[in-house]
Amino acid sequence: MNITSLPQDLSLKNTASIQLFDYRIYNSLLKSKISLTKNTFSFLKEGTKEVMANDKPITIENNHFLIIKSGNCLMTETISNTKKTYHSILLFFTDEMLLNFIEKYNFDFTNPQTMNSFIVCEYDNYITHFVQSLERINQLSQQVQAQLLQAKFEEIMIYLVEKEGKDFLNTLLNNQDDKSLRLTTVVENNKLKKLTLQELAFLCSMSLSTFKRAFLKQYKESPIKWFQSKRLEHVAFLLRTQKNRPIDLYEIAGYDNFSNFVQAFKKKYGNTPKQFQLEQLNF
Repeated sequence: MNITSLPQDLSLKNTASIQLFDYRIYNSLLKSKISLTKNTFSFLKEGTKEVMANDKPITIENNHFLIIKSGNCLMTETISNTKKTYHSILLFFTDEMLLNFIEKYNFDFTNPQTMNSFIVCEYDNYITHFVQSLERINQLSQQVQAQLLQAKFEEIMIYLVEKEGKDFLNTLLNNQDDKSLRLTTVVENNKLKKLTLQELAFLCSMSLSTFKRAFLKQYKESPIKWFQSKRLEHVAFLLRTQKNRPIDLYEIAGYDNFSNFVQAFKKKYGNTPKQFQLEQLNF
């Protein structure tokens, strides 16, 4: 399994608690396995970014940016149709920096009840100029960068508290050590996505064998059977509520051909998809 560890694999010259990187690629990357060892601002400038983690998958273009919590995720980075490049400014920061900021300004929170891995924010004039200032800082010496980035981190956090409210800080503080909660969050948010068991295990920060054991303990069923059942249930919902042709749905159900899909559907519901649809429409 090819995993990219960030920021380590970027070969940055410093190992400070806050690091800046001007990231550009010229070919799209699909579902890269990314292990973030620091929290990350991803200020998208060109292209499209999709992230899959604990949350439901999110896709952004260059009118939005992300704050991504440290941990594992799958990223798809698509180059711009016009400039044929993908470009983002990455600002990495540690949990310690976040905690120091919260302590300095005396923010109080209750324990977070949800497990989110990223925050989506919209660009405005202030953020645009902030990102431009990061690009200028990136041209300076490492020593000067380290001093300025400390101040820039506090600047952006103060601004986002004013703009978004302090709750976004609570999301970043969210403790993801509860492996059972992490597993159910990943599974439920991706049950209709075409992710392999290896990819799901990666998002749960588990080996494949550990993921299978934890899944069986949690759901009392093997992952393959559970996902097949949930996808067939989704197809049944589409057949009941929309005018989809059954032959257009077999891939949504996760099958490579229509014949196997019909056989599995009939085993679960007692009728072929077409018979099921006709009965529901006549009900």
